[in-house]
Amino acid sequence: METWNHLKEIQPRIIDLLIKTLQKDRLAHAYLFEGSKGTGKRVVALHLAKSFFCENKDEENPCLQCLNCRRIEHGNHPDVHFIEPDGLSIKKHQVEHLQKEFSYRGVESAKKVYIVEHADLMTVGAANSILKFLEEPATETLAILLTEQGSKVLPTIHSRSQHMTFAPLSRATFLDKLVQNGNSNTISSLLASLTTSYHEAEQLLEGDWIAQARTVVIQLMEELSTRPTQVLFTLQEKWLPLFKEKSQLDIGLDMILLWLRDLMFTKVGKVDSLSYIDQIDLLQQQALSSSQDTISQKMSAVLHAKRQLVANVNPQLMMEKLLLNIQEG
Repeated sequence: METWNHLKEIQPRIIDLLIKTLQKDRLAHAYLFEGSKGTGKRVVALHLAKSFFCENKDEENPCLQCLNCRRIEHGNHPDVHFIEPDGLSIKKHQVEHLQKEFSYRGVESAKKVYIVEHADLMTVGAANSILKFLEEPATETLAILLTEQGSKVLPTIHSRSQHMTFAPLSRATFLDKLVQNGNSNTISSLLASLTTSYHEAEQLLEGDWIAQARTVVIQLMEELSTRPTQVLFTLQEKWLPLFKEKSQLDIGLDMILLWLRDLMFTKVGKVDSLSYIDQIDLLQQQALSSSQDTISQKMSAVLHAKRQLVANVNPQLMMEKLLLNIQEG
């Protein structure tokens, strides 16, 4: 489990500010955490919730052992609520449900925490509705809004929240840490391109999933250029059984995107920046028959597929169309 000291290694400036605020017992009623994927926004939000609820705190540090801390860690605390996009956006009715929850006393205390993920995807109606919480905060409530694109969040929300910008993490430092923890260079290099969150990396390393996923992605990318008639069989027999959950599919699309980025890096001679460090020979072969414009088009197709995934398009149809687009180039 994370501690403030662990998190300080990732975001020293942000954590220092939060620790001082906790020590003075002056938490704001609302925070806007802005930063790219993997910078630790969600992990920090959850740890802040633990400090907010823990009854056995040692100054600012939650005990991590009490019932409140353990339930927050496992995502089943009755007074910690999440709002996530419903399809492509967070809709007004979701915020109205949150308003209803706000009107009730906490299940076990007066405290409540609300974490809004992808706050930039709130519709105008939802954003205007959530302003009510920020303008008239209830007693002992904490709202944390997470976003990768702060410029798309209403200025009125910015002005009523304490805005904290999470700095991009050093890929090299994170990569070294993964290798020091006993992971292979090939897996570590891919993980460091997918995320710079230790918590997320640990989740991906559970079991052998990430290694299997990497193998399937490489196989698909090779078959697209050498054995295109085999691609749909591999999709059916290997990809779909492995990438079952929406979150796994999203990671799989990111892995395909990283392959195409490696292809672009190989094309322009930046081989020191590769994610698939052991596939240089295959990447060089594919780079010979690919133009930079073609690679860019393929990357755009993957980004389109990621948007379709958010919109709950059928995963198999989405992947079939994507692989066809990449093959046609």
